[in-house]
Amino acid sequence: MAHPKSRISKQRKRKRRTHKKMGIPQVAICKNTGEAHLYHRAYYHEGNLYYRGKMLVQADEELD
Repeated sequence: MAHPKSRISKQRKRKRRTHKKMGIPQVAICKNTGEAHLYHRAYYHEGNLYYRGKMLVQADEELD
């Protein structure tokens, strides 16, 4: 089994990992509903489920 010749110091390891950062999530505004949502994600607006401006699931109305 392969073993490293010497241990990598904490500082050297952390220098290498400084570039691994999370980016700012991209937010889109729906043209139909005006709701802000993440790209490529379904979202709820007034109880209905939307994706790419189209209603996927309509909210059930409560029965009395």
